[in-house]
Amino acid sequence: MKKLLTHMKGYIKESIISPLFKLFEACFELLIPLLVANIIDIGIAHKDKPYVVKMCIIMAILGFVGLGCALVAQYYAAKASVGFATKVKHSLFSHIQTLSYSEIDTLGTSTLITRMTSDMNQVQNGVNLTLRLFLRSPLIVFGAMIMAFTVDIKSALVFVVAIPVLSLVVFGIMLATIPLYKKVQSRLDKVLGVTRENLQGVRVIRAFGQEKEEEEKFKISTANLNTAQKFVGRISALMNPMTYVILNIGISVLIWNGAIQVNLGELSQGEVIALYNYMSQILVELIKLANLIISITKAVACGNRVQSVFEISSSITAPDSMPQEMDTQYSVEFDNATLKYISSNEPSLENIDFKVKKGQTVGIIGGTGSGKSSLVNLIGRFYDVCNGEVKVNGVNVKEYPLEYLRDKIGIVPQKAVLFRGSIRDNMKWGNKNADDDAIYKAIEQAQASDVLASKPDGLDSYIEQGGKNLSGGQRQRFTIARALVKKPEILILDDSASALDYATDAALRSSISKIEYNPTVFIVSQRTASIMHADLIVVLDDGKIVGMGKHDELLNSCLVYSEIYSSQFRKEGV
Repeated sequence: MKKLLTHMKGYIKESIISPLFKLFEACFELLIPLLVANIIDIGIAHKDKPYVVKMCIIMAILGFVGLGCALVAQYYAAKASVGFATKVKHSLFSHIQTLSYSEIDTLGTSTLITRMTSDMNQVQNGVNLTLRLFLRSPLIVFGAMIMAFTVDIKSALVFVVAIPVLSLVVFGIMLATIPLYKKVQSRLDKVLGVTRENLQGVRVIRAFGQEKEEEEKFKISTANLNTAQKFVGRISALMNPMTYVILNIGISVLIWNGAIQVNLGELSQGEVIALYNYMSQILVELIKLANLIISITKAVACGNRVQSVFEISSSITAPDSMPQEMDTQYSVEFDNATLKYISSNEPSLENIDFKVKKGQTVGIIGGTGSGKSSLVNLIGRFYDVCNGEVKVNGVNVKEYPLEYLRDKIGIVPQKAVLFRGSIRDNMKWGNKNADDDAIYKAIEQAQASDVLASKPDGLDSYIEQGGKNLSGGQRQRFTIARALVKKPEILILDDSASALDYATDAALRSSISKIEYNPTVFIVSQRTASIMHADLIVVLDDGKIVGMGKHDELLNSCLVYSEIYSSQFRKEGV
């Protein structure tokens, strides 16, 4: 949490003005009981109406001035807390963007969403309350005690006993609840994870009639969250009644003792009222302080969770300087590359070794889970090899600045993702400077011209979040077009034609093969028809290369490839 506070640097002025004006307000508030005492002992006792009116006017002025101070303090506290939260969110989002797929896989999407939203809201609220009340409440508490001593030392001893006991209760409960609030937030992560999974997979859940089972899972996760919240809530709820009991005992002792002293002539009635008012002020401020401490406890717990994300550094580091590219005929080289995911004990890819010449088309095929996507993800360093090397233009990919390396690559992932906005906006993700002619050409190459023609607004046609207003095949063609707008040296199609019919798939491959700048193309596919005309076909099985060559060679030499080919063509009648 301490490290997060470095983001307050731009709000030093606000962080000083807000508590300062709250202190001014507190000082004015501490004067009120003395004025009330004077009204009783002087104005009322001597039936001096002008004096009473004068004191009332002074009290009203103090009230308005205190209100003004409170408004100034509130404004600057809000400005500082909102600005601080905004800076932290920007920094957190930027940091998440630097993490590799490995760290994001480990953390989980629902956890990161919680950190960016719920946790940050708690931190922002904690900063706001701290600026407004953290100095004000203690000043009122100890100021009231000091003012009580100016009234009567003997009676003020009640304050000396009550305040330490109250502090012990407040801080004891605070220390007990800090770890419990962490547990509550972690269970909230699980609830969000279940919710996100259900909302994303709602069609599958309904297709398999699993609504009741998923409802039960959700009930269990929310029940666990509810149990944790109730437990910490019960402990936190002890604070108010315990402080009330202690302070009311103190007030009772104070009034009892004050009555005796008034009877003996040692105290005036106004002084007893002043002491009572100071004790009441302490009661109110300690309740505020108790609630403040609960909020700070939540904020600290949430801030530590946010900070834990900042402390996760990417497993992928890259130099800033450009390497000297070699004059080589090979575009991509795998040199005994081995990949092992953080969550796995066994390697997902092992001893991958082959070379791809510039301009060649490479087909990657294999069974489900054989490591096809993992292999092409190594080229752009979305994951790093644990052994061996991956080279682009003769240079180890680890020697390239990440931005430069990925600028060479156009990748179409398995899941076709489009963003809310116009078709033109989505296409410019590939190249922000691309003109409409370049976009039209890329769309034509991706076999999406007919889709564009059906849209009344052309490139200005609106795409909903995730491309929900497009079919699966339309989304895939537009994501391919987006990659082609970039004109990459290396084009990776990661099972990106699975929703296309065979005729469109064949037309797409033919179009890509005729691209004038002749990129190196990697086609990951489950279909042998999609890769059978490739210059080189790599067959994977359980993370290892079990066959490599052209289509005709592999039919005779690779059992895995021939089985895939036979099963598909026999089944589909091709």
